[in-house]
Amino acid sequence: MLSLKRYGWLCVLGGEVAYMICILGGYLPLRTVRGTELHDALLETLPGFVWGSPLSVILGAAYVFVFAWIFGAYMVWMHNTSMIKGERNEGHTIITESSPNPVHSH
Repeated sequence: MLSLKRYGWLCVLGGEVAYMICILGGYLPLRTVRGTELHDALLETLPGFVWGSPLSVILGAAYVFVFAWIFGAYMVWMHNTSMIKGERNEGHTIITESSPNPVHSH
């Protein structure tokens, strides 16, 4: 079973690191003009984001925080609900990770 608190914070950490790399990459002159325009347009899809504004960077980080928690909660829910004990299939017990002792019925 995954812990929502631990997995949620790991998702936030990964999301914020990726966001900061994207922001810093936006100021590096390593791309073509078209690539820079595309990068700017993608980040400007965040409501209220404006390039060069420190408040926009903070706002974007807040968006990433919220989206990462939503993603983390969904993944924990999907994982944990798939680990239900003792599912029955055609008269036989399916052994899952959470079943410590195998039980078979015929």
